[in-house]
Amino acid sequence: MTATNRQFHLASRPTGEPSVDNFRLVESPIPELADGEVLVRHHFLSLDPYMRGRMNDAKSYVAPQPLDAVMQGGTVGVVAASRSAQYAEGDTVASHGGWQEYGVYDPSKPGQLHKIDTARIPLSAYLGAVGMPGITAWYGLLKIIQPKAGHTVVVSAAAGAVGSAVGQLAKRAGARAVGIAGGAEKCRIVTEEFGFDACVDYREHGDVKSLARALKAVCPDGIDGDFENVGGMVLDAVMFNANPFSRVALCGMISGYNGTPIPMAAPQLLLTNRMTIEGFIVREHIDIWPAALADMGALVATGALKYRETIAEGIESAPEAFLGLLKGRNVGKQLVRLV
Repeated sequence: MTATNRQFHLASRPTGEPSVDNFRLVESPIPELADGEVLVRHHFLSLDPYMRGRMNDAKSYVAPQPLDAVMQGGTVGVVAASRSAQYAEGDTVASHGGWQEYGVYDPSKPGQLHKIDTARIPLSAYLGAVGMPGITAWYGLLKIIQPKAGHTVVVSAAAGAVGSAVGQLAKRAGARAVGIAGGAEKCRIVTEEFGFDACVDYREHGDVKSLARALKAVCPDGIDGDFENVGGMVLDAVMFNANPFSRVALCGMISGYNGTPIPMAAPQLLLTNRMTIEGFIVREHIDIWPAALADMGALVATGALKYRETIAEGIESAPEAFLGLLKGRNVGKQLVRLV
């Protein structure tokens, strides 16, 4: 095969805020397939906040992203060639192909590749609401927060792929959903499109006391559950309004991704409110994936769950789109369209 594959490597590790200089675009020929292998033309590439943490050479729940290797990440696409009895040319698949246009896979290795049905669910949704972000929302809300009718659930980064799903699932469980997002337009989308009961624009508040007062105004009965994606001042403001025995699903701490310290303003509230804070990595809970995917797939297929996508065009756009994601420029799921 003579076609060329374009891919982004991590060229250097950032110090503080990352830049496009940390990435390198590399071109290489697509290799001939060995027996049992499958070639996939990736159509969409997923960009996610967790990728920022993996750029650091630091201890974490997974190994750091290797230097001079393809940036890792989720992909969906179509089988372009196959020497495997399990896959045929034209099959639509989800994979973990990374920041590149083509991927070669060995289906005998678990987790490399699986077929997906695009008859009722769009291909791109398998990287969002019916993919890892949707499962993350489902697990953190239903298994950790465990909302009940009449509860108030707060969701930070509420206009993002995970947060927007959390709020809708909370409403489905009979709870009030209150979002925290950056900017008036995002807050409008959170309430009008995603159906949250209220949304607080954190950019209007310069300190934790101001943000805590704004949350109190829209959570008059206190906060029973918090799906936390940001940390820092946002989590502090939630804790000042937390009810006794409230529960926090700690999904992300994006406020500290660039190395900024994120101390708690009042950790004593964990004790006085008898709070439960549980951090989780959804890939460590594979047992729930079939149920979560079935639930989220049905909601998307019937239109019961609304989602948004911000799509950058072409592999060349991946670094800038990723940096924009870290600055909150996206609404919903950030994708790169490769075809």
